[in-house]
Amino acid sequence: MAKISVFGIGYVGVVSAACLAQDGHEVIAVDVDQGKIDAINAGMSPIVEEGIDDLVREMVAKGKLRATSDFGRAVHETEMSFVCVGTPSAADGSVGLSYVTSVCEDIGKALREKDVYHSVVIRSTIVPGSTESACIPVLEQTSGKKAGVGFGVGYYPEFLRESTAIADSYDPGLVVFGFMDEPTGQILADLNKDMPCAVNKVDIRTAEMVKYTSNTWRAVKVTFANEIGNIAKSCGIDGQSVMEILCSDKKAAMSPYFMRPGFAFGGSCLPKDVRALRHLASQNDTPAHLLNAVLEANEAQISKAEAMVEKSGAQTVGFVGISFKPGTDDLRESPLVSLAARLINKGIEVNIYDPFVKEAYDSGTPGAGRGNESVPNLENRLVGDLDELINDAGAVLVGNYYNETVEKLKEAAKTQTVVDLTRLHRDMVSDENYEGICW
Repeated sequence: MAKISVFGIGYVGVVSAACLAQDGHEVIAVDVDQGKIDAINAGMSPIVEEGIDDLVREMVAKGKLRATSDFGRAVHETEMSFVCVGTPSAADGSVGLSYVTSVCEDIGKALREKDVYHSVVIRSTIVPGSTESACIPVLEQTSGKKAGVGFGVGYYPEFLRESTAIADSYDPGLVVFGFMDEPTGQILADLNKDMPCAVNKVDIRTAEMVKYTSNTWRAVKVTFANEIGNIAKSCGIDGQSVMEILCSDKKAAMSPYFMRPGFAFGGSCLPKDVRALRHLASQNDTPAHLLNAVLEANEAQISKAEAMVEKSGAQTVGFVGISFKPGTDDLRESPLVSLAARLINKGIEVNIYDPFVKEAYDSGTPGAGRGNESVPNLENRLVGDLDELINDAGAVLVGNYYNETVEKLKEAAKTQTVVDLTRLHRDMVSDENYEGICW
């Protein structure tokens, strides 16, 4: 079993650390946020995710997982470090590397004082060439050692979907990693030896590119399904039936998870990764027409939903869901946040039913409301009772699908305006009160 330090107690970091600990490894989670550190050491998860609370509690109790702000000690007490910090988009759409390089600088300083071989593995999503052009130079400069000789380097992207991240850790569908040196490659191979899918061992740039290709493909599929849905609706055809039939062709390897007409994509990965790949293409003087179209079409889907709400004439709108997808409290680049902000700026009152976001606030989860930069007084807009939300609303906007809301919302659609971006039920199509975005 390995001793691993995980730098960054965010979404990927917490899930990775807890799952590695469950596999029997000794894991130290590292961050500068004392609230997150205290939460882990108290056996509590600093994020909201299905099953993560129990897993963190169990691993801390077993002594397999602990957290610290002492970067140097974490490096000295482990044999491999995972870098799992965020890479937010810069103003021009390029990937932001400041958090990654800052962590690499701190790890490099610790490596200068460490005589035992240590591997540094980047898990953050970074465009091809970033490990070589940004991470390795910083590590070499601060450690005084040469990459691949004095310390190991690898790139090992994650393929975790929020709300199913623990299950995805053990069945990701795709495993790929790149490495400079055999010791790093061997440890990564050992970590993945029991995976129920192919393990792809490649060079670092290829591993970086696979991650962006995978995320961009997801974004492309969502946009394609929405466009088909919009066109199908204009012809009086059910776009979801069309896409379901298309997805039944398993030889085409189409995942029905994304190939479903509905609302815009969002979250911490797809929007920024499409922007970053588009920026990379521009830097290389390579046309990227589809990437431009993906972002333009995604924005248009938000504008379409905005127009649908405005058409209703409602001055009070009840949102069912505000996170970028059901099952998480993550608001980063949520299209529902963008939509709500637009309506609020036009003088429309917005109230919100979102059990996961409300849970994060009510439980005092560190980082509650994470990613919200647009909706003022978000916590005060949250409503815990769906009946109250419906009764007070001139129109109800269904942004996320929650099983417990379906029957009440179907009933509400008989007498008041319901704008549906996710589809409550396959039998429901646009009529006098009910308006589906693609059906």
